[in-house]
Amino acid sequence: MIYLLEDDDNIRKLVCYALSKEGFEVQGHSSPKEFWQGLNTELPELVLLDIMLPEEDGLSILNKLKGNAATAHIPVIMLTAKGSEFDKVTGLDMGADDYVAKPFGTMELISRIRAVLRRSQKTQDDRTYTIGGLHVNPAKHIITVSGEAVSLSYKEYLLLMVLLEAEGNVVERDRLLTSVWGEYYTESRTLDVHIRKLRVKLGDAGKLIQTIKGIGYKLGGDWNE
Repeated sequence: MIYLLEDDDNIRKLVCYALSKEGFEVQGHSSPKEFWQGLNTELPELVLLDIMLPEEDGLSILNKLKGNAATAHIPVIMLTAKGSEFDKVTGLDMGADDYVAKPFGTMELISRIRAVLRRSQKTQDDRTYTIGGLHVNPAKHIITVSGEAVSLSYKEYLLLMVLLEAEGNVVERDRLLTSVWGEYYTESRTLDVHIRKLRVKLGDAGKLIQTIKGIGYKLGGDWNE
């Protein structure tokens, strides 16, 4: 799935049509709010992100994506009418994987998308997490505990990834809520319910998730303790 955040209706429709014709699954978003809500439902394989947007500019969104453990791995291609060297360098320095200035040809964009996806897949293929008997392969979405496969819901998986990225460090409740449910979460109790379910599904490895009273949660230690 590719997410396109572009407020220009004509450009959004054209890009979505071109990508669909090439066999990509694409979802167009006209506003940052709509985009963040989409992220709460499904993580895309790649984001096409305009810089000049209503409500929140693209560089701010890029900064949040790369600063969030659950979304930092998602490659981002910036789309903008701005052609200045400053905007290009700023976006790349903040973690963007590529930069395409408007107007652009759809075939050039598709070629860049394929190149970025190839690089991203190679990077993710080499990235795994192992803590005790817990093993996670993000690229393949495989979680095992002592060799046994574990099935998690979408939100449970995101929670686990945020905790894994911060292994050994406390992750505050607000950060977990924002990372997994976005800026529009309403009920903090939801976090505790999902943590409880995650612990149960992880079995013995669930003991690795420690509650830090009044602060948040931490992943680490020894489940035999």
